[in-house]
Amino acid sequence: MESTTSGTILFRNTMRITDGHLDGFRRAVTQAVAFTREHGPQLMVEVFIDEERMLAHSFQLYRDSDAIRTHWRLSDPYIRGVMEHCTVQHFEVFGEPDPDIVAALRTPGGDGFPFTVSPRLAGFNRLAPWATQPGH
Repeated sequence: MESTTSGTILFRNTMRITDGHLDGFRRAVTQAVAFTREHGPQLMVEVFIDEERMLAHSFQLYRDSDAIRTHWRLSDPYIRGVMEHCTVQHFEVFGEPDPDIVAALRTPGGDGFPFTVSPRLAGFNRLAPWATQPGH
């Protein structure tokens, strides 16, 4: 099977929304995603919510570790705003981020949370051609 090489990194963040904070969480995430759409380096951001279990799932696709660093630098106030309304239940990293990215995940702001890193085996993406189509 043919596979393209790729430095892309996918984050999947599972967050437990704090009781009584659903509306605040929604507002904070909406603001963060709007900011990221305009200024962030992500190739893709999607957030899904399970109100019944008070969980949210965020997926973010990055071109490489430099894009993650840029995102963290630009979006820190928005990330903090979201975190006022939730806790990280589990964080998954798919790909091979630089060691400093992994180290930062171990101690963001001094508080750790469970995470895993799964190196890429094979795959491809079609994002570049899709992103150049009108309306995207």
